[in-house]
Amino acid sequence: MSDAQTDSGQTYSSDVAFTPAVKAVQARKGSRDAYARVEQSGGWRTEIDENLAGFLGETNSFYFATASAAGHPYIQHRGGPKGFVKIIDKNTIAFADYSGNRQYITQGNLSENPQAHIFVMDYAHRRRVKIWGQARVVDDDPALTLALMPKGYKARPEQVILFRISAWDTNCPQHIPQKFDAGDVATALASRDARIAELEAELAALKGRPASAN
Repeated sequence: MSDAQTDSGQTYSSDVAFTPAVKAVQARKGSRDAYARVEQSGGWRTEIDENLAGFLGETNSFYFATASAAGHPYIQHRGGPKGFVKIIDKNTIAFADYSGNRQYITQGNLSENPQAHIFVMDYAHRRRVKIWGQARVVDDDPALTLALMPKGYKARPEQVILFRISAWDTNCPQHIPQKFDAGDVATALASRDARIAELEAELAALKGRPASAN
């Protein structure tokens, strides 16, 4: 990102988060110079690269944040099988939005304030990705909804969320607890048990052989 202003009137892509108030706190607490150097070298990424595409392709869970016109925040969990987040183009991701408790807080917020945020955690590898952008609901395109619905997944799609990325960044693993998905643990344990059974069978076969002559 150059010094020229972005489409949203910001100078740097990270300005979506580093507002003047945030930069003032950074200056007061001693981190502004470091982040200024990040800005001068290009700032945060704004397009989906192979790393982000791979990360999103493996996720089965993320948190989706919106706010009302008055600024009241709301965070909602979204999940599905790996691959439920789809890459539409270099700046856009999308996912089928399943029927839930029918409060429609997220949809209501987006109807008056499109600014949104996606926070993705990978506890197993202690990684996280933060994505800023604008989101909108598409509830009148059955073909798109069907195309984004994971095959065989037991859920009823109600609409689609399209999310256009303004900027994204990663964090260090500090303080992230390491946790593992139950399905991954079950797969690992099944593999271990199969290997144990294989070794036990080999051992039993060896014990059943006659002793070799001297």
